[in-house]
Amino acid sequence: MGRRSSHTPQQLRELILEAAYAIIETHGLAGLSAREIARRIGYSPGTIYNMFSNLDDVVLHIEARVLDALDERLLAVMSEAGPPEEKVQALAKAYLGFTHEKPRLWNLLFEHHLPAGAELPDWYQLKLEGLLSRVEQGLAPLMPQLQEAERKRAARVLWAGVHGITSLSTTDKLSIVTTEAAGSLVVDLVTTYLKGLRMPANA
Repeated sequence: MGRRSSHTPQQLRELILEAAYAIIETHGLAGLSAREIARRIGYSPGTIYNMFSNLDDVVLHIEARVLDALDERLLAVMSEAGPPEEKVQALAKAYLGFTHEKPRLWNLLFEHHLPAGAELPDWYQLKLEGLLSRVEQGLAPLMPQLQEAERKRAARVLWAGVHGITSLSTTDKLSIVTTEAAGSLVVDLVTTYLKGLRMPANA
């Protein structure tokens, strides 16, 4: 690894993020430290704090990469032709598949907590909203009668339900609840929820 004079600030930031990503992918958040990142890139730990505010800042940028990768997966689903209900099912299955491919990186989004009083940056919130908008887009053709606020709520309820199944599955806790496979549960959840949304309010 080259020394300080070998890399621009942008290159250093990228080296730090690549090292942090690899550490978390292999060892989870518990394995991440400034010292370990520094060891891997051949710089002192102080270099990391010259490039990022703190270790939480580094982790947020890793989370952003995870969110971007998932968004690419969901965008690919949305670009495919097919009936609207099948597309919503495909979104849920893509989400489940993604979490199983990189469980430590995905769990990072829920294991990592900012210090008390700290708020998520605006750019991070926008990424989350972008992901949820994919679900909203998937629901829109099926629920033309819903107002935007209702569609947003429906997307979040459905996402939360699918996430609950994936969380149990990726942490090997699903077997405590049921012997059914996570994929089957996701299909049942989406089918039942969409059916409920279609029912008249006074039914």
